[in-house]
Amino acid sequence: MLKSALYAASAALALIAVPAIAQDAPTGGLTGSVSDESEWQDLGIAIPAFATDRDVPTPAAPRTTGALGRELSRVITADLKNNGLFRPVGPDALPTITFREATAPQYGKWSPLGAEMLVHGFVKAGADNQLTVGCYLYDIGLQQELAREGYVVSPGDWRRAAHKCADMVYSRLSGEDPFFDSRIAYIAETGPKDNRVKRLAIMDSDGANHSFITSGSTTALTPRYSPDYSKIAYLSYKDGNPRIYIYDIASKSQTLVTQSGNPTFAPRWSPDGRYILYSMAVSGNTDIYRVPATGGQPQRLTDTPGIDIGGSYSPDGRQIVFESDRSGSQQVYVMNADGTGQRRISFFGGRAATPEWSPRGDQIAFTHIAGNFKIATMSPGGGNLRHLTDAWQDEAPTWSPNGRIIQFFRTTRNSGQSELWQVDLTGDNLRRLDTPVDASDPSWGPVLP
Repeated sequence: MLKSALYAASAALALIAVPAIAQDAPTGGLTGSVSDESEWQDLGIAIPAFATDRDVPTPAAPRTTGALGRELSRVITADLKNNGLFRPVGPDALPTITFREATAPQYGKWSPLGAEMLVHGFVKAGADNQLTVGCYLYDIGLQQELAREGYVVSPGDWRRAAHKCADMVYSRLSGEDPFFDSRIAYIAETGPKDNRVKRLAIMDSDGANHSFITSGSTTALTPRYSPDYSKIAYLSYKDGNPRIYIYDIASKSQTLVTQSGNPTFAPRWSPDGRYILYSMAVSGNTDIYRVPATGGQPQRLTDTPGIDIGGSYSPDGRQIVFESDRSGSQQVYVMNADGTGQRRISFFGGRAATPEWSPRGDQIAFTHIAGNFKIATMSPGGGNLRHLTDAWQDEAPTWSPNGRIIQFFRTTRNSGQSELWQVDLTGDNLRRLDTPVDASDPSWGPVLP
């Protein structure tokens, strides 16, 4: 039987101690780098339905712990697919396990199926309606446990437990930081091409738990989550002019970034959440400014003729990459955080727009306009150009929290319809994200605490 050492927590999702299966459980296991993807591409992972001690009703949907156990495994399987590293097999193609097997796997049952790794887990319902989820990663060949975590969640947050489990498996096997338990802000679009309704919306990284933030009575564009997920900066035409607002998610209130009557747009948060970068048009000239997120006097960072827009901080906050047409066409520039040292870095033909600095700091994603609109990356010095997509119109890249995946939006020729897509740094594993309506301007936030 499982030990009863699990305890409830007051947080919406809290890590807990989960039962051990052996006194000398190893602390080592697989290590490696994703630079050699061929070695990892065929790593088979079996993920049977999570077991439960009693199949009882819960306030969650699905309604019983037994059904939740199967859904938890399905979410984990879907997370681990389509990233070029693993070959997960989910619960619908696998035998079920007992509650006892969650912590005492029968390795011999899985070897003939070709799996090399095994994810077991359980879900239990508490008297306070909280759910306790345990997650274990086993190496079938070594017959050893590699990692384990446990979570206490409210019924409405059961998917977060699945994402946290997928993050644990991903990090343990790839050696990289996780990214599944994160959220995306984007613009939800409806209506005909010449009269689109654009609303601010948010969803989980896999497209679930979608919700609208604004009503659509005024156009919303270019959202950006604050680093702590408490606020969203975005462009709104609320008063008829394009201006930057900060929406507070808890209070559902919003404030203007500046009180200027000039058009403002393209907001970006500093990595520590203390500042907002934005662009403002004054007398036909557009420059980049920085203002404290709590309000105050803006600081002008650029002052050349033309349009300077779309600033994005480096992860250490010391530099800013931005787009400017000061040379006669859209190109990508870099400057120090105080506006000094401005220099062009894109010299490969065509135009370059919407730059976004990688969370790793080693690359910049941008839209390369050379015939089609393509998603591309380059080094902060402007070298190592790599095209990741080549459709008719792909634009506005945003990085996953670990800097491995890039999301963007794709517009269909002549229709105006737009969808969210993602691709990895190799240009492989391209896939579309399901959204309830058309979608554009994605912004991927950090991993949730």
